[in-house]
Amino acid sequence: MIGVVGGGIAGLAAAHRLQAAGRDVRIFEASEDVGGLARVYETAGDPIETFYHHLSKSEETIVDLVHELGLGEALEWRYMSNAYYVDGVVHPMDKPWEILAYPHLSLYDKFRLGMLVLEIDVRGGVPRFDAYEDITDYEDVPIKDFLLEHTTRHVYESFWEPLLDAKFGSRTEDVSAAWLLGRVKFRGERDLLRGEILGYLDGGFGRLLDALLADVGEDAITTGARVTDLATSDGSVESLTVERRTRADGSAAEGVDTVTETHDVDAVVVAAMPNVLEDLTGYPCGIDFQGTVCSVWSMDESLTDTYWLNIKDEAPFGVFIEHTNFVPPERYGGEHLYYTASYVQDYDEDLWGMSDEAVEARWRDGIADLFPQFDPDSVNWVKTARNPRTAPVYERGYLDMVVPYDLGDEVAEGVYYAGMASRAQYPERSLNGGIEAGYACAGLITPSRDRGVPATASR
Repeated sequence: MIGVVGGGIAGLAAAHRLQAAGRDVRIFEASEDVGGLARVYETAGDPIETFYHHLSKSEETIVDLVHELGLGEALEWRYMSNAYYVDGVVHPMDKPWEILAYPHLSLYDKFRLGMLVLEIDVRGGVPRFDAYEDITDYEDVPIKDFLLEHTTRHVYESFWEPLLDAKFGSRTEDVSAAWLLGRVKFRGERDLLRGEILGYLDGGFGRLLDALLADVGEDAITTGARVTDLATSDGSVESLTVERRTRADGSAAEGVDTVTETHDVDAVVVAAMPNVLEDLTGYPCGIDFQGTVCSVWSMDESLTDTYWLNIKDEAPFGVFIEHTNFVPPERYGGEHLYYTASYVQDYDEDLWGMSDEAVEARWRDGIADLFPQFDPDSVNWVKTARNPRTAPVYERGYLDMVVPYDLGDEVAEGVYYAGMASRAQYPERSLNGGIEAGYACAGLITPSRDRGVPATASR
């Protein structure tokens, strides 16, 4: 049997690929539900993701899986709208004429910014089209130094710095320029006249999770099951120890009897955060992670004309996303749905220590400050989620800290890693990266069955 630790998208993808190769697989998930960060809330219509999700055109692996699971007709490619909130004004930033009309950058600033986004290096007056081709060349370059050299000081201070502060907060100056260049490539598909193209599933990404769960089979998944030990013998993995919460009838439940089980395994895929890997194997990971506090709001009215609103303001949240300017409110029974979210770099920050109700009260006031037309009585409901490790801090030297897929040399033969500290989650973490990591581990376990594992499967 192959044991998979963690029932998020990476663990499910690993199990899906291993089963297709004829292997017996069992997933052990510590919580009561699978899905990890891909879980959903119910609305008056379609479910909506707890943490916002969409696809970029570069994410081919997840698109292939969507089609493989029979959901191809549900995949939609939509034009997203993007704007910058400055001094009480929402400035659209999608079309060339909107960018030219943006009043807070000079024409030269916009030229330098545009050249960077188009991946053209114009330093020295001679355009270079290959300067940013290998982002690892910039792995040790501080992002601030890079932007000051490759754009202008005013572009950095007026445009980039507020965005980076919202993304990385106190860790901004630790971030590598390679992350930014990778993000430009990751999110590079756009129509010159209509803006960036993003993907979404009709019915939400919960449909992908449900289809993957059905494909793997509920019999192969044990929830409420925390793996507490990984045993090895003669340099190879031997067994997993699992503490499973059970009711009297044997089904999983929170806060009731705990049963300890030992499962013999031929291999183990740890599809969880690196702290879980370290607890089980002693393998350390130096990557720092940041948490997220994210609220979903249902309202009776629209507040903007844009999907993704970047904010240069003293707002209490880092980003304001009007989801129903991307996917129409009719899908949600007429509800207008929004996300407010902030990253947390230090768990001593006030925001992390607040109750959900206190966060929502602060953010409700913040929405009112940004949008004078906002009526608090128009809020139908609000739900808040938080997770201590939603994204890595892509600091300089990050690639040296990535956990290899195959930990045979470092831990024991038969131990593999597919969590968020894997190479597939660089330079941006995503559902696609989770699937690629799961596939990569499955491909290493079953190398004789070539099923198109991505190139990132190499150690």
